[in-house]
Amino acid sequence: MSAIGVMRKDILDVRRTKIVWFVGLLFTLITALFFYQIHTFGGMEGFADVTLALWNLVFVGAMFIPAIALVAAYLSIAGERESGSIKFLLSTPINRRELVLGKFLSRTAIVTASLLFAFVVSAILSLVWFSDLMIGTFLAVAALTTLYALAYVAVAIAISASTASRSRAMGGALGFYFVTNLLVVFGDLSITGLLRYVLNELLGLGVGDDPITFMTMVISPTQSYLSSTMLAFPEDFLTANTLDPSTMSWYVQGEMGLALLVAWLVVPLLIGIWRFDKANIG
Repeated sequence: MSAIGVMRKDILDVRRTKIVWFVGLLFTLITALFFYQIHTFGGMEGFADVTLALWNLVFVGAMFIPAIALVAAYLSIAGERESGSIKFLLSTPINRRELVLGKFLSRTAIVTASLLFAFVVSAILSLVWFSDLMIGTFLAVAALTTLYALAYVAVAIAISASTASRSRAMGGALGFYFVTNLLVVFGDLSITGLLRYVLNELLGLGVGDDPITFMTMVISPTQSYLSSTMLAFPEDFLTANTLDPSTMSWYVQGEMGLALLVAWLVVPLLIGIWRFDKANIG
């Protein structure tokens, strides 16, 4: 059995997990409600309504997509280790690295399918309600959002490959979500606010906003994603939303956000492979 074989078998198993589809459908529903709000009450003067709808989708996605990815993948390996079924898989002609990679590919397929459904619905609503799709912005948001989801899938696979029980995998996934997501999006009650308080209030270092934002990007795929989406929107729209790329340092621009998002996909996956290679399966 190869990594592709693991992927095919795992897709058949995970597609029966109702909670994965429930979270994905919830994201689709909330996205549709935001599009409906823009359709009903209007957007920003001087900009296409669909642009603001996609802007809102980014922030909805920043909250919900990690939940979809983590729920889909955090038990992928740990669950089978706890049940003992992992021993059967490893008794077939497959090595541990192929198993981890196969699990990643299967959960990637499931999460991507869930997001694809949401974006197809969004595209239909855009054409019906706004008579415009803003195809460049739409495709860029869809691609960056999918990459963001896959980064969290990689993290979930790494957590699952590093733990031997469901409870530990769940604790690791919840802890990572809380620290890198919830503590990023809530203003001053966030990692950014904490860094600003420690560096500037306690230590008096006078660190500017851009270095603090970069530090948050390094420790949070959510901040990397939010920064990367500047690549998707017109500069005048960003400026109207108090994000002027021309006044921002190069290391907090969209290109750096994209690079860090790719790193958030690759590095955790490599760590997961390394940890599972060293694990004592028994």
